[in-house]
Amino acid sequence: MDVIAWLLDSDPAVRWQVLRDLVAAPADEVARKRARVAREGWGARLLRSQEPDGSWGGGAYFPVPNPDEGHEDRQPWTATAFVLQQLCQFGVDPADPRVHAAVTQVARNVRWEADGRPFFDGEVEPCINGMTVVLGVWFGHVAEAGGVVGRLLADRLGDGGWNCWTWTGATVSSFASTLDVLEGLLAYERATGGSAEITAARREAEEFLLDRRLFRRRSTGEPAAPAFTQFSFPARWHYDVLRALDYFRLADRYDPRMDEALDLVAAKRPPDGTWLLENTHPGAVPFVLEDGDGRPSRWNTLRALRVLDWAGRSGAQAHVDRGGQV
Repeated sequence: MDVIAWLLDSDPAVRWQVLRDLVAAPADEVARKRARVAREGWGARLLRSQEPDGSWGGGAYFPVPNPDEGHEDRQPWTATAFVLQQLCQFGVDPADPRVHAAVTQVARNVRWEADGRPFFDGEVEPCINGMTVVLGVWFGHVAEAGGVVGRLLADRLGDGGWNCWTWTGATVSSFASTLDVLEGLLAYERATGGSAEITAARREAEEFLLDRRLFRRRSTGEPAAPAFTQFSFPARWHYDVLRALDYFRLADRYDPRMDEALDLVAAKRPPDGTWLLENTHPGAVPFVLEDGDGRPSRWNTLRALRVLDWAGRSGAQAHVDRGGQV
């Protein structure tokens, strides 16, 4: 199977990232393909589904009405925060007029359910605020993101990470909350230059994950949760080792303590050269991106290939004759 050709035969959101990260295509070609994300396919479909009030689904974190209310085993993914997260992961250009208009409406009209703050001013839970910082930076609301970062620094736990359940008495950081915040701090640091305090907090939180080999309990060495070794996309707020490795790739910080996680990613590649979708998180979605769990996943294949390539694992970098294919 020609995996690169299969990846390129996809939505613009996947195609432009393959060209940039796996094919090393010229920058102008990558830019042309990226520009299609807001006009065609999944990105355009999400932009067209925005409500007249500027929200998606009528809410910031939960849609109105909530189709899964009362079901603790699932969460709807159709509200504003998760739609913007998907647009960000698709790599939509924030300067595109369609995107700028949509995000302006969010900033003016959408408020968090928890405390009524404007969307880009953040919420009360660090996991949500980490995502909000990523979105604020991506969509040009860096000043508001700075205020959220200040609250995140104040919310750190003694072990260096974060936990969204501190309001119930949690004193130990969680993998998921810590990674949510790390992604936000890295985005803010890259956009603004950051500060010594932000860099130190980010490094200490990275140590929280690395000391646990990205998926093991520090106390026993056992895997902390089965889902941590099952790859999903979109991950939403959930944690798995592929998402964690993708963060360290973006941060460009290799550490030998992640080798076991890298081995796990490499071992999950079937003979056809793809990676599977393994753990779709239940809940209502705007639309389905892939063919379901147990089937080849373009998103997981793209993400696994570029993580392994970054880590210097053989066979990740691919070169193809692109004539007529893209």
